[in-house]
Amino acid sequence: MGKYAELAKDIVKNVGGKENVVGLVHCITRLRFTLKDESKANDDVLKAMSGVVTVMKSGGQYQVVIGNHVAEVYDDVCALLDLKEDGSAPAEVKKGKLLDRAIDVVSGIFQPILGIMAACGMLKGFNTLFATLGLYATSDGIYMIINAAGDALFNFLPLFLGYTAAKKFKLKPMLGLAIGAALCYPAIQSSALSASGEALYTLFEGTIFASPVYIDFLGLPVIAVDYTGTVIPVILSVWFASKCEKFFNRIVPELIKFFFVPMLTLLVTLPIILLLLGPVATFGSTLISEFTLTIRNFSPLVAGAVVGLTWQILVIFGMHWGFIPVYINNVMTLGYDNVMMPFFACTFATSAVVLAIFFKTKDKKLKEMAIPNFISGIFGVTEPAIYGILLPLKKPFVISCIAGGIGGAFYGHFNFRKFILGAMDQLTPEGTVSDDYRIDYLKTHIQAMIQAIDQDGVDIMGYTAWGCIDLVSATTGEMSKRYGFIYVDQDNDGCGTKKRIRKKSFYWYRDVIAHHGENL
Repeated sequence: MGKYAELAKDIVKNVGGKENVVGLVHCITRLRFTLKDESKANDDVLKAMSGVVTVMKSGGQYQVVIGNHVAEVYDDVCALLDLKEDGSAPAEVKKGKLLDRAIDVVSGIFQPILGIMAACGMLKGFNTLFATLGLYATSDGIYMIINAAGDALFNFLPLFLGYTAAKKFKLKPMLGLAIGAALCYPAIQSSALSASGEALYTLFEGTIFASPVYIDFLGLPVIAVDYTGTVIPVILSVWFASKCEKFFNRIVPELIKFFFVPMLTLLVTLPIILLLLGPVATFGSTLISEFTLTIRNFSPLVAGAVVGLTWQILVIFGMHWGFIPVYINNVMTLGYDNVMMPFFACTFATSAVVLAIFFKTKDKKLKEMAIPNFISGIFGVTEPAIYGILLPLKKPFVISCIAGGIGGAFYGHFNFRKFILGAMDQLTPEGTVSDDYRIDYLKTHIQAMIQAIDQDGVDIMGYTAWGCIDLVSATTGEMSKRYGFIYVDQDNDGCGTKKRIRKKSFYWYRDVIAHHGENL
């Protein structure tokens, strides 16, 4: 027992004793009990107890708010309970409402990674800010290293969720990690398969579900999907694997169970997710994006409201990826996107609600959580705020969705657009323009072109950038959106010296041409 042994004894006593405890986990500040009978708990005694901030009931859990030292108290409480390693007891708990159970599952899977998720989001945000302010370039080592730290969790999210989902669904955690790692395996990603060669054929050709097939499994088509950064496929995989593991534990002899059960579980789970569950989740995303496009053709205001209202819900289930193909197509054909744009309203609404919670709440620990989540949110990473604050509190989550819907309707009605081709290049006091982002963008294109020539034998006759000199945008009539290697001193109103200034990318592109691309 540790230094919180007495506090732990009092807590266990006043939640109804160890016989009343079915499960226990903890998040950043709370002990989250699952009790057989919540009426046996002494709410008032616990709230008045020294070392306890307050008591809350949410999502089918009895939550005792402790503070930042909750992990130490958790260890001392667990020592008094008959719980297994994963924090659960063999007894059955009465099922609650469907919504409560859904929130409990989502919270239980995401709570263990909230801290690192907020940290990664802040790293990404500050790194982008400092690069934009010119403190360092995107090609510098400091940017790349910080970006690697910030992107790590989001790029390999299935790996982390595989572990936490395994604990939630009572699968061996290492199996969950293995499933998450398999879904991140580079060779099976759609982007890698499409770059390696032509598709064998296309399933559902001519429909919104058209899917290229590059590999098969025993003759069955494997639909290509990019799984890195996704949520639903790994959660479904681990849930399915937990059922498989229980089944194989019953039929496999004890002598070979140690290695045969995990082997069979992986052997069955991965083909099922790649052949069925993963593509189904992707088709769900496609349906949502197509539904939004249909509504936009009828009313941009209504479409903007739908995107803003539902965006956080889509993020929770990883369904927001269905908008990416629409977004890319719009940018490449129109030079801008106005379908996905209203999600920014939801992002700002989420951040605003978190800030409001910071000012309104008297819970010191909730205030501490709100600050990093707000900072992360204003840089576009809202997952920590959604999973850590809004979703468990329920009402703020609903408020942020409604506010996002109102803002999204405003965005849609006034046709707010997001531009990606072209950028707002700035002339420094020294008379130079540093556009490292353009260099990175073009480098990626040229490397892909070289790969197409060398590996696929594509007959490419030439390559040119979007424009050699800044010019008036054909889609917006603006001059501030810069395209070329040469900066033109002119604003949207036609004012300026019209002086031409070579950007950093001009010298880089000239060197690429001189060396026939061999210096990339």
